[in-house]
Amino acid sequence: MGCGVAKSNQFHTKKGGKAITSMKAAVLIQRWYRQYVARMEMRRRYTWNIFQSIEYSGEQAQIKLYNFLGYLMDNFNPASTERNLISHIFRENEVCRDAEWERHFCYKNIEVPEIYSGPRLIFPLTVEQVAAMVEAFRNKRQLHSRYVLQLLLETWKLLRKLPNISRISTCHSKEITVCGDLHGQLEDLLLIFYKNGMPSLERPYVFNGDFVDRGKDSIEILLILFAFLLVYPNEVHLNRGNHEDHIVNLRYGFTKEVLGKYKMHGKRILKLLQKIFSWLPLATVIDQKVLILHGGISNTTDLCLIARVDRHKYVSALRPPKKRTQYPVSQSSVDLDMEDDLSGIKNNQRRVSLIKANSFGPRDGFQRRSLQDFSGRVPRTVDEEIEVRRRQSVFIKGGFSHSQGELNTLAVSSASQESTDTADTTVEEWKQILDLLWSDPMSQNGCIPNEVRGGGCYWGPDVTQDFLDRHNMQLIIRSHECKQDGYEFCHNRRVLTLFSASNYYEVGSNRGAYVKLGPDLVPYLIQYQASSMTRELTLRKSVGKVEHSALKVLREQLFAHKSDLVSAFQEFDKDKTGQVSLNDWATAVESVLRLGLPWRMLRFQLATCKTPGGMLDYQEWFQELSIKEPQMESVHRQLSP
Repeated sequence: MGCGVAKSNQFHTKKGGKAITSMKAAVLIQRWYRQYVARMEMRRRYTWNIFQSIEYSGEQAQIKLYNFLGYLMDNFNPASTERNLISHIFRENEVCRDAEWERHFCYKNIEVPEIYSGPRLIFPLTVEQVAAMVEAFRNKRQLHSRYVLQLLLETWKLLRKLPNISRISTCHSKEITVCGDLHGQLEDLLLIFYKNGMPSLERPYVFNGDFVDRGKDSIEILLILFAFLLVYPNEVHLNRGNHEDHIVNLRYGFTKEVLGKYKMHGKRILKLLQKIFSWLPLATVIDQKVLILHGGISNTTDLCLIARVDRHKYVSALRPPKKRTQYPVSQSSVDLDMEDDLSGIKNNQRRVSLIKANSFGPRDGFQRRSLQDFSGRVPRTVDEEIEVRRRQSVFIKGGFSHSQGELNTLAVSSASQESTDTADTTVEEWKQILDLLWSDPMSQNGCIPNEVRGGGCYWGPDVTQDFLDRHNMQLIIRSHECKQDGYEFCHNRRVLTLFSASNYYEVGSNRGAYVKLGPDLVPYLIQYQASSMTRELTLRKSVGKVEHSALKVLREQLFAHKSDLVSAFQEFDKDKTGQVSLNDWATAVESVLRLGLPWRMLRFQLATCKTPGGMLDYQEWFQELSIKEPQMESVHRQLSP
């Protein structure tokens, strides 16, 4: 009896021991897995920071370069022929009336060859034609330039009739779909149409800007969206983004794409798109409660003012338009720094300046000023001109004797006085548009300049709450920022960031998303990833692929700043040994690149050529960067499925 009890106790002891061992093993495996996931998350986050920091740094550099060139233009001798080289690229408005635009961009003289196998368009467009065009783009076929110009001209005519703020309602369709940045990624747009359906009377869409740049199919996305806009003008709504700007397009690929795909008529297409971008609406309001805009708001954003803005003046939002000044010389107006674009096609001659003024050119030319400085001269309206003439006649009738020069000086002084308010209004309008297109939310209260991007502002939850209360709204939907899940709520879920370009930085880097709003205005979010490659990659491979791509881009940045980095290293290398400590290396790199990255964490991936004493030979390090690049490229190709 006792023997049986002893055996039973031994059995239970062994069984209990095995259970404890199994539990310890499970805890250990769980701990290892959590550590593994934490390491993957850390790598994913710093990889994301690398991509985002370099992206924003590039935007900031673009604005600085643009301001510098604008400064040169503003300070060149007006008679200098060199000015034409820059102004030809960077001028903002065209000296051209609407009828002249239509004649200049006439498509009727462009013949479509019989061997052309792409889609053929007949206006007014039908939904069947647009669907056929979408299918053609899916199969990598190109729309002929004749149809491109015709489609763009019809779009331009329609956009000019639209208000600055589109106002739509869910009462007709019951559901509205909102899409964020697409950035030339046609695969994402086609996937959205596949999952959600194409635009129709029952399925309205709002596309929230940044249709172009970075991706390789920007022009196809524009043509699809513009075609649906023409077929369903009340159901398709397009907001302007910060990349709907010809200056930004010069850097980020859209200009190059159009000139590459349409070699003969590419310049005409770009010129017309420049005009179209300036006429895109700035925001959309759903049921008076949900505001959709591309970038964001500031503490001075006023929808009433935005609704009154003459939006097409702001061809580029990077700098406000430089105003022309009219002088009553020989009872004519003079444009000081203006170039006639259409005449320039036939005769690339610059308009004469006031100093040499014997004849006078067309009006309505605008040029830029920098983000920091705006002291422009403003044209007089018809009423103001009449008032100036009236004052002149009063002086003459009153018996005063003045020379023509004195009268001109008096008129100019009067115009300058009267134009001050208009100049202030122009600056305020420009700031409103700049904030709408370039701003980002932040977690802290307040509103500060967006130094990271170089334009717009950062605004906090208090600014959001005040804005929504003032306008009796409940939600802001914006885009402008890539999010890893395709969307992100902030400011107590009062601000929704929506990004529809999946795999934006690299395959597997992020999902895309779109949102559907019904009559209750509760956001219903749909996520997706366009590339099938991501489904074939494990977590480790996916993170590794994105990390590898980010480090490759970062190495390129480091090598491009070699001279500045050497100077920074030499500040720490007082004894000229050619070596610096890893801490000094991290400090020097940040002082040059100013990307705000965790360099001390990244030093293990970037700085592997250390000496036994823990010092870094920076000349050897640069050599390693230059040699490692081809090897990394080879590895990258092997990783690609």
